[in-house]
Amino acid sequence: MTVQDYLDQFDQPVIGKLNTLRQLIKAASPKAVESINYGLIGYKLHGKPLVYIGGFKKHIGLYATPNGHAAFQQEFAPYKQGKGSVQFPLDEALPLELVKKVVQYRSQQIEGM
Repeated sequence: MTVQDYLDQFDQPVIGKLNTLRQLIKAASPKAVESINYGLIGYKLHGKPLVYIGGFKKHIGLYATPNGHAAFQQEFAPYKQGKGSVQFPLDEALPLELVKKVVQYRSQQIEGM
């Protein structure tokens, strides 16, 4: 499955938000490689997981991997969360600055390995 195949399964509101996040992730971590992983749009930096995003019926999921999620626990508090994930409701604006900070944090973590 390609990223386009993945996007094609959603309606426009979901596609639009996923594309906004895709652009933001690429800008925040230009060396990240995009692909489909675990049924989500995934990004790897130097072969290591950076973040994953996914579209759902009522939300956009962000998977910042365990240390990224833990580092932003306070900022994620207003949102519904799962283990290592946060859900951004489709009927609310995406917290773009927060996502950017998460991607930059994860990039720094990987670059420092």
